[in-house]
Amino acid sequence: MDIRLNTVLPGTTAAITSNPSSGNQETAPSFAETLRDAFDRINQMQLDSAELARQFAAGETDDLVRVVTAAEEASLALQLAVQVRNKVVEAYQEIMRMQV
Repeated sequence: MDIRLNTVLPGTTAAITSNPSSGNQETAPSFAETLRDAFDRINQMQLDSAELARQFAAGETDDLVRVVTAAEEASLALQLAVQVRNKVVEAYQEIMRMQV
């Protein structure tokens, strides 16, 4: 089963596969690298949104649609990242509660 992150987080190209013998293990980024790339992309979206808002407030741009769209995309990406983090923490806590 392949999970493509570019459908979840725009701009990411990594895939998470459940079949370790697929043969592309050498070229595929690690899970940590994939997460780091996704968080870097979200951070860049936040910075771009803040810069656009600053430019709009300073009168350097008058494209309100672009400013609002960038802010909403950055907000949604951050909300998605928080929800993914919450699910990971919840799964970790569930595993820790298992009796061995």
